[in-house]
Amino acid sequence: MNAAFMKLWGMPILLGVLTTVGLVSALLGDGIWDIVSAFALGIPVLLGLWHSLRGWKLKPR
Repeated sequence: MNAAFMKLWGMPILLGVLTTVGLVSALLGDGIWDIVSAFALGIPVLLGLWHSLRGWKLKPR
């Protein structure tokens, strides 16, 4: 894939995949799958909190 494409869309795609894995594992599994879903759904939440708490701003080019 193009480097510019991955620079722009790499993280949103990764967060979407993590969210999908978390939701599917929470719906279909028990036991270890509950732990997998907690981590997979927690990572996007923690990243969002981290960016909002540090005052993340876009840098002009």
